[in-house]
Amino acid sequence: MSKSSEGLHEVRFLTVAEVAAVMRVSKMTVYRMVHAGELPAVRVGRSFRVPEKAVQDYLKGAFFEAG
Repeated sequence: MSKSSEGLHEVRFLTVAEVAAVMRVSKMTVYRMVHAGELPAVRVGRSFRVPEKAVQDYLKGAFFEAG
């Protein structure tokens, strides 16, 4: 087993609907983010799956200090 594939079984993928629910946005917004390259995704057949860590990283980077 190669080094890069060892951790793949630990990756948790979310559907577009699940990502939309977590981020409290529409599914269309998630699709736009994926197509714009803002959110990495894997195409599985005709649908997309987003790594859960990618969603967490995006949200961490989206925080800003107000005031």
